[in-house]
Amino acid sequence: MIGALTRSTARLYEWPSLLLTLAAIFWAGNTVAGRLAVDQISPFMLTFLRWVVVMTVLWPIYGGQVREHWPQIRPRLPGIVVLASLGFTGFNALYYVAAHYTTAINIGILQGSLPIFVLAGAFIAHGTRASLVQLAGVLVTAVGVVVVATRGEPLAILEVEFNKGDLAMLAACALYAFYTVALHDRPDMPGTAFFTLLALIATLTSLPLVAFEALTSGFQVPTVNGLLITAWVAIFPSFLSQIFYLRGVDLIGPGRAGVFINLVPVFAAALAVGLINEPFAAYHAVALALVIGGIWLAQRTRAPQ
Repeated sequence: MIGALTRSTARLYEWPSLLLTLAAIFWAGNTVAGRLAVDQISPFMLTFLRWVVVMTVLWPIYGGQVREHWPQIRPRLPGIVVLASLGFTGFNALYYVAAHYTTAINIGILQGSLPIFVLAGAFIAHGTRASLVQLAGVLVTAVGVVVVATRGEPLAILEVEFNKGDLAMLAACALYAFYTVALHDRPDMPGTAFFTLLALIATLTSLPLVAFEALTSGFQVPTVNGLLITAWVAIFPSFLSQIFYLRGVDLIGPGRAGVFINLVPVFAAALAVGLINEPFAAYHAVALALVIGGIWLAQRTRAPQ
Protein backbone atom coordinates (compact mmCIF):
# COMPACT_ATOMS: atom_id res chain seq x y z
CA MET A 1 0.00 0.00 0.00
CA ILE A 2 2.85 2.39 0.85
CA GLY A 3 4.48 1.63 -2.51
CA ALA A 4 1.24 2.38 -4.37
CA LEU A 5 0.83 5.63 -2.45
CA THR A 6 4.40 6.61 -3.29
CA ARG A 7 3.83 5.91 -6.98
CA SER A 8 0.58 7.91 -6.96
CA THR A 9 2.31 10.82 -5.27
CA ALA A 10 5.13 10.67 -7.82
CA ARG A 11 2.61 10.75 -10.69
CA LEU A 12 0.85 13.77 -9.17
CA TYR A 13 4.23 15.49 -8.85
CA GLU A 14 4.57 15.16 -12.64
CA TRP A 15 1.17 16.82 -13.27
CA PRO A 16 1.95 20.55 -13.56
CA SER A 17 -1.64 21.74 -14.15
CA LEU A 18 -2.82 20.15 -10.91
CA LEU A 19 0.19 21.35 -8.91
CA LEU A 20 -0.14 24.94 -10.15
CA THR A 21 -3.92 25.02 -9.65
CA LEU A 22 -3.51 23.80 -6.07
CA ALA A 23 -0.83 26.44 -5.51
CA ALA A 24 -3.26 29.12 -6.71
CA ILE A 25 -6.02 27.81 -4.41
CA PHE A 26 -3.71 27.80 -1.39
CA TRP A 27 -2.46 31.32 -2.18
CA ALA A 28 -6.07 32.46 -2.54
CA GLY A 29 -6.84 30.91 0.84
CA ASN A 30 -4.11 33.09 2.31
CA THR A 31 -6.34 36.12 1.68
CA VAL A 32 -9.01 34.63 3.91
CA ALA A 33 -6.42 33.60 6.51
CA GLY A 34 -5.08 37.16 6.57
CA ARG A 35 -8.53 38.52 7.34
CA LEU A 36 -9.23 35.86 9.98
CA ALA A 37 -5.89 36.66 11.63
CA VAL A 38 -7.02 40.20 12.53
CA ASP A 39 -7.15 40.49 16.36
CA GLN A 40 -5.90 36.90 16.64
CA ILE A 41 -2.22 37.39 15.81
CA SER A 42 -0.30 40.51 14.77
CA PRO A 43 0.92 40.79 11.14
CA PHE A 44 4.67 40.63 11.77
CA MET A 45 4.33 37.85 14.34
CA LEU A 46 2.33 35.83 11.81
CA THR A 47 5.04 36.45 9.21
CA PHE A 48 7.74 35.28 11.63
CA LEU A 49 5.94 32.22 13.01
CA ARG A 50 4.92 30.91 9.58
CA TRP A 51 8.59 30.66 8.61
CA VAL A 52 9.55 29.18 11.97
CA VAL A 53 7.06 26.36 11.39
CA VAL A 54 8.28 25.85 7.82
CA MET A 55 11.90 25.74 8.97
CA THR A 56 11.10 23.26 11.75
CA VAL A 57 9.78 20.87 9.12
CA LEU A 58 12.18 21.54 6.25
CA TRP A 59 15.62 21.95 7.78
CA PRO A 60 15.94 18.38 9.13
CA ILE A 61 15.05 17.12 5.64
CA TYR A 62 16.80 19.55 3.29
CA GLY A 63 19.39 21.26 5.49
CA GLY A 64 22.00 18.78 4.32
CA GLN A 65 21.37 19.73 0.69
CA VAL A 66 21.78 23.41 1.57
CA ARG A 67 25.15 22.66 3.17
CA GLU A 68 26.10 20.50 0.19
CA HIS A 69 25.49 23.39 -2.22
CA TRP A 70 27.16 25.99 0.00
CA PRO A 71 30.03 26.57 -2.49
CA GLN A 72 27.45 27.78 -5.05
CA ILE A 73 25.50 29.71 -2.43
CA ARG A 74 28.31 31.54 -0.64
CA PRO A 75 29.43 33.96 -3.39
CA ARG A 76 25.79 34.85 -4.12
CA LEU A 77 24.59 35.00 -0.53
CA PRO A 78 24.05 38.82 -0.36
CA GLY A 79 21.73 38.67 -3.37
CA ILE A 80 19.90 35.64 -1.97
CA VAL A 81 19.38 37.49 1.34
CA VAL A 82 17.83 40.40 -0.55
CA LEU A 83 15.70 37.95 -2.53
CA ALA A 84 14.30 36.27 0.58
CA SER A 85 13.92 39.52 2.51
CA LEU A 86 11.78 41.13 -0.19
CA GLY A 87 9.97 38.14 -1.68
CA PHE A 88 9.26 36.22 1.53
CA THR A 89 9.59 38.57 4.50
CA GLY A 90 8.57 41.89 2.97
CA PHE A 91 5.80 40.51 0.78
CA ASN A 92 4.12 38.59 3.61
CA ALA A 93 4.51 41.38 6.16
CA LEU A 94 2.80 43.86 3.82
CA TYR A 95 0.22 41.23 2.88
CA TYR A 96 -0.91 40.74 6.47
CA VAL A 97 -0.81 44.46 7.19
CA ALA A 98 -3.07 44.96 4.16
CA ALA A 99 -5.54 42.42 5.59
CA HIS A 100 -6.14 44.75 8.54
CA TYR A 101 -7.40 47.54 6.30
CA THR A 102 -9.02 46.00 3.23
CA THR A 103 -11.09 42.96 2.26
CA ALA A 104 -9.94 39.51 1.19
CA ILE A 105 -11.65 40.08 -2.16
CA ASN A 106 -9.65 43.28 -2.73
CA ILE A 107 -6.41 41.55 -1.73
CA GLY A 108 -7.08 38.71 -4.15
CA ILE A 109 -7.94 40.98 -7.07
CA LEU A 110 -4.97 43.26 -6.44
CA GLN A 111 -2.71 40.21 -6.18
CA GLY A 112 -3.89 39.40 -9.69
CA SER A 113 -1.86 42.39 -10.88
CA LEU A 114 1.34 40.58 -9.94
CA PRO A 115 2.08 39.23 -13.45
CA ILE A 116 2.00 42.79 -14.75
CA PHE A 117 4.59 43.82 -12.17
CA VAL A 118 6.64 40.82 -13.30
CA LEU A 119 6.37 41.94 -16.93
CA ALA A 120 7.62 45.39 -15.97
CA GLY A 121 10.37 43.91 -13.82
CA ALA A 122 11.55 41.66 -16.65
CA PHE A 123 11.87 44.71 -18.89
CA ILE A 124 13.80 46.68 -16.27
CA ALA A 125 16.09 43.80 -15.26
CA HIS A 126 16.61 41.97 -18.55
CA GLY A 127 15.42 44.37 -21.23
CA THR A 128 12.58 42.05 -22.24
CA ARG A 129 10.32 44.19 -24.39
CA ALA A 130 6.55 43.95 -24.41
CA SER A 131 4.47 43.78 -27.57
CA LEU A 132 1.57 46.15 -28.22
CA VAL A 133 -0.88 43.43 -27.17
CA GLN A 134 1.01 42.94 -23.90
CA LEU A 135 1.06 46.68 -23.27
CA ALA A 136 -2.70 46.73 -23.86
CA GLY A 137 -2.99 43.97 -21.26
CA VAL A 138 -0.97 46.02 -18.78
CA LEU A 139 -3.25 49.00 -19.35
CA VAL A 140 -6.45 46.96 -18.93
CA THR A 141 -5.15 45.35 -15.74
CA ALA A 142 -4.12 48.76 -14.38
CA VAL A 143 -7.66 50.01 -14.96
CA GLY A 144 -8.95 47.00 -13.00
CA VAL A 145 -6.63 47.83 -10.11
CA VAL A 146 -7.84 51.44 -10.16
CA VAL A 147 -11.46 50.24 -10.09
CA VAL A 148 -10.75 48.26 -6.92
CA ALA A 149 -8.72 51.01 -5.27
CA THR A 150 -11.39 53.65 -5.96
CA ARG A 151 -14.32 51.38 -5.03
CA GLY A 152 -15.78 51.51 -8.51
CA GLU A 153 -15.32 55.23 -9.15
CA PRO A 154 -12.16 55.44 -11.28
CA LEU A 155 -13.07 58.87 -12.65
CA ALA A 156 -12.81 60.27 -9.13
CA ILE A 157 -9.24 59.00 -8.73
CA LEU A 158 -7.81 62.45 -7.98
CA GLU A 159 -10.32 63.00 -5.19
CA VAL A 160 -10.27 59.55 -3.60
CA GLU A 161 -8.22 58.85 -0.50
CA PHE A 162 -6.79 55.43 -1.22
CA ASN A 163 -7.27 52.64 1.30
CA LYS A 164 -3.86 52.02 2.83
CA GLY A 165 -4.55 48.30 2.81
CA ASP A 166 -4.89 48.37 -0.98
CA LEU A 167 -1.69 50.41 -1.27
CA ALA A 168 0.14 47.97 1.01
CA MET A 169 -1.02 45.09 -1.18
CA LEU A 170 0.24 46.80 -4.33
CA ALA A 171 3.60 47.38 -2.64
CA ALA A 172 3.68 43.69 -1.68
CA CYS A 173 3.07 42.73 -5.31
CA ALA A 174 5.99 44.90 -6.39
CA LEU A 175 8.28 43.10 -3.93
CA TYR A 176 7.15 39.65 -5.05
CA ALA A 177 7.62 40.63 -8.68
CA PHE A 178 11.24 41.48 -7.88
CA TYR A 179 11.59 38.04 -6.29
CA THR A 180 10.02 36.30 -9.30
CA VAL A 181 12.25 38.07 -11.83
CA ALA A 182 15.36 37.44 -9.74
CA LEU A 183 14.60 33.68 -9.56
CA HIS A 184 15.95 33.52 -13.10
CA ASP A 185 19.48 33.78 -11.66
CA ARG A 186 19.11 31.49 -8.66
CA PRO A 187 21.91 29.01 -7.84
CA ASP A 188 21.87 25.65 -9.59
CA MET A 189 20.41 23.54 -6.79
CA PRO A 190 17.19 21.62 -6.10
CA GLY A 191 14.12 23.82 -5.70
CA THR A 192 13.25 22.35 -2.29
CA ALA A 193 16.74 23.05 -0.94
CA PHE A 194 16.69 26.59 -2.31
CA PHE A 195 13.28 27.18 -0.79
CA THR A 196 14.60 25.91 2.56
CA LEU A 197 17.46 28.41 2.36
CA LEU A 198 15.04 31.25 1.58
CA ALA A 199 12.79 30.20 4.45
CA LEU A 200 15.76 30.24 6.85
CA ILE A 201 16.68 33.76 5.75
CA ALA A 202 13.03 34.86 5.98
CA THR A 203 12.87 33.55 9.55
CA LEU A 204 15.91 35.60 10.56
CA THR A 205 14.89 38.77 8.71
CA SER A 206 11.39 38.62 10.22
CA LEU A 207 12.78 39.00 13.74
CA PRO A 208 13.51 42.76 13.46
CA LEU A 209 9.94 43.31 12.27
CA VAL A 210 8.58 41.51 15.35
CA ALA A 211 10.79 43.68 17.58
CA PHE A 212 9.60 46.82 15.80
CA GLU A 213 5.99 45.73 16.15
CA ALA A 214 6.41 45.06 19.88
CA LEU A 215 8.02 48.46 20.45
CA THR A 216 5.47 50.46 18.44
CA SER A 217 2.16 48.73 19.06
CA GLY A 218 2.88 46.42 21.97
CA PHE A 219 3.52 42.69 22.04
CA GLN A 220 0.38 40.68 21.30
CA VAL A 221 0.29 37.06 22.41
CA PRO A 222 -1.32 35.00 19.64
CA THR A 223 -4.68 33.45 20.52
CA VAL A 224 -5.43 29.77 19.97
CA ASN A 225 -7.15 30.72 16.71
CA GLY A 226 -4.11 32.77 15.78
CA LEU A 227 -1.86 29.75 16.23
CA LEU A 228 -4.21 27.56 14.18
CA ILE A 229 -4.20 30.17 11.41
CA THR A 230 -0.40 30.23 11.57
CA ALA A 231 -0.26 26.45 11.19
CA TRP A 232 -2.56 26.56 8.16
CA VAL A 233 -0.60 29.39 6.57
CA ALA A 234 2.70 27.61 7.17
CA ILE A 235 1.55 24.31 5.65
CA PHE A 236 -0.44 25.47 2.63
CA PRO A 237 0.44 28.97 1.30
CA SER A 238 3.98 28.94 2.72
CA PHE A 239 5.15 25.40 2.03
CA LEU A 240 2.98 23.43 -0.40
CA SER A 241 2.19 26.37 -2.70
CA GLN A 242 5.85 27.33 -3.01
CA ILE A 243 6.99 23.76 -3.61
CA PHE A 244 4.21 23.12 -6.12
CA TYR A 245 4.95 26.38 -7.92
CA LEU A 246 8.69 25.72 -8.12
CA ARG A 247 7.95 22.21 -9.42
CA GLY A 248 5.52 23.62 -11.97
CA VAL A 249 8.16 26.09 -13.17
CA ASP A 250 10.64 23.22 -13.52
CA LEU A 251 8.14 21.17 -15.57
CA ILE A 252 6.69 23.77 -17.97
CA GLY A 253 8.78 26.91 -17.53
CA PRO A 254 8.12 30.22 -15.75
CA GLY A 255 6.09 31.76 -18.57
CA ARG A 256 3.44 29.05 -18.74
CA ALA A 257 3.49 28.47 -14.99
CA GLY A 258 2.97 32.18 -14.30
CA VAL A 259 -0.38 32.07 -16.13
CA PHE A 260 -1.82 30.05 -13.25
CA ILE A 261 -1.37 33.05 -10.95
CA ASN A 262 -4.34 34.45 -12.89
CA LEU A 263 -6.52 31.99 -10.97
CA VAL A 264 -5.66 33.52 -7.57
CA PRO A 265 -8.13 36.45 -7.72
CA VAL A 266 -10.91 34.14 -8.93
CA PHE A 267 -10.37 31.64 -6.13
CA ALA A 268 -9.85 34.45 -3.59
CA ALA A 269 -13.19 36.05 -4.44
CA ALA A 270 -14.98 32.69 -4.26
CA LEU A 271 -13.40 31.78 -0.90
CA ALA A 272 -14.01 35.22 0.62
CA VAL A 273 -17.69 35.13 -0.31
CA GLY A 274 -18.18 31.47 0.56
CA LEU A 275 -16.16 31.22 3.79
CA ILE A 276 -16.31 34.62 5.48
CA ASN A 277 -19.39 36.12 3.79
CA GLU A 278 -17.69 39.19 2.36
CA PRO A 279 -19.99 41.21 0.09
CA PHE A 280 -19.21 40.95 -3.62
CA ALA A 281 -20.05 44.32 -5.18
CA ALA A 282 -20.63 45.05 -8.86
CA TYR A 283 -17.33 46.91 -9.08
CA HIS A 284 -15.55 43.78 -7.85
CA ALA A 285 -16.95 41.88 -10.84
CA VAL A 286 -15.85 44.65 -13.22
CA ALA A 287 -12.38 44.81 -11.68
CA LEU A 288 -12.01 41.02 -11.70
CA ALA A 289 -12.92 40.89 -15.39
CA LEU A 290 -10.46 43.69 -16.20
CA VAL A 291 -7.59 42.14 -14.24
CA ILE A 292 -8.08 38.65 -15.67
CA GLY A 293 -8.68 40.01 -19.18
CA GLY A 294 -5.59 42.22 -18.97
CA ILE A 295 -3.40 39.36 -17.84
CA TRP A 296 -4.82 37.16 -20.62
CA LEU A 297 -3.86 39.80 -23.16
CA ALA A 298 -0.41 40.18 -21.60
CA GLN A 299 0.16 36.44 -21.99
CA ARG A 300 -1.15 36.24 -25.56
CA THR A 301 2.11 36.87 -27.42
CA ARG A 302 5.76 36.60 -26.66
CA ALA A 303 7.62 39.82 -26.35
CA PRO A 304 10.20 40.39 -29.05
CA GLN A 305 13.71 39.77 -27.82
